[in-house]
Amino acid sequence: MIKPLRKAVLPVAGLGTRFLPATKAMPKEMLTVVDMPLIQYAVDEARAAGIEQFCMVTGRGKTALIDHFDIAFELEATLAERSKGEALQLLRSEAMPPGSISTVRQQVPLGLGHAIWCARTFIGDDPFAILLPDDLVLSQTPCMKQLADVYHETGGNVVAVTQVPREQTNRYGILKIGETQGNRVEVTGLVEKPAPAEAPSDLSIIGRYVLLPEVITYLSQMERGAGNEVQLTDAMAKMIGHTPFHGLKFEGKRFDCGDKIGFLEAQIAFALARPEMADAVRGFLKNYVNA
Repeated sequence: MIKPLRKAVLPVAGLGTRFLPATKAMPKEMLTVVDMPLIQYAVDEARAAGIEQFCMVTGRGKTALIDHFDIAFELEATLAERSKGEALQLLRSEAMPPGSISTVRQQVPLGLGHAIWCARTFIGDDPFAILLPDDLVLSQTPCMKQLADVYHETGGNVVAVTQVPREQTNRYGILKIGETQGNRVEVTGLVEKPAPAEAPSDLSIIGRYVLLPEVITYLSQMERGAGNEVQLTDAMAKMIGHTPFHGLKFEGKRFDCGDKIGFLEAQIAFALARPEMADAVRGFLKNYVNA
């Protein structure tokens, strides 16, 4: 019997050094794309996939992430007094049910695998999603919903994958693939940052995963990998052959919002996707295209 997918882990302990000084006193996940912070995009995407429980793996100075999902009584009262009904409704539509968000601390920066291991009590014996808020996906169907659909069909691990230039495979974790069915590929191996000539494919994992809880068993061994960190990729590789494992060529475009250029591109793309803003954005872009 395939268990329902109800839990998500959001690793948000990073310092955001590439965006200093903006992130000196503000979590990088609170950076906004148009009018919504990255953390909100991630949570909304997960909720669209039926996920109800969230665990944020945080660090020092990250309390704004939790405050963002809290009820702001004074703000709501002020909006009501000033008859700002549309803004008030917007806040209330994004409200999270009490008890749906929990946090754990990752006291030391030992990599993504270590961050997921820190959430082991929250995960328990249940399948869970992982969303990296730095990766923002613009799509017709929310990316995590696409992964969840594959999970409910296969009952196994599913990762979102995208093609990368062959000459850049040494920057990414690359899939070794088996049978292909439409936009779904069987994962038969994972290779961390292979040289272009040695890369088994040009498919790389992005920051969206659905994993079975068995991955915690391998993470608990605390084996160090690339960068002397506990790598999630290494633990996932050990599950191949024991449980179903697929990569999904998701519908949509991914933006790396941990990079300044990717973040700026996301601003434009998401603004153009908003009907009330698209014409104005196209209008002012004409002033810069030949700059």
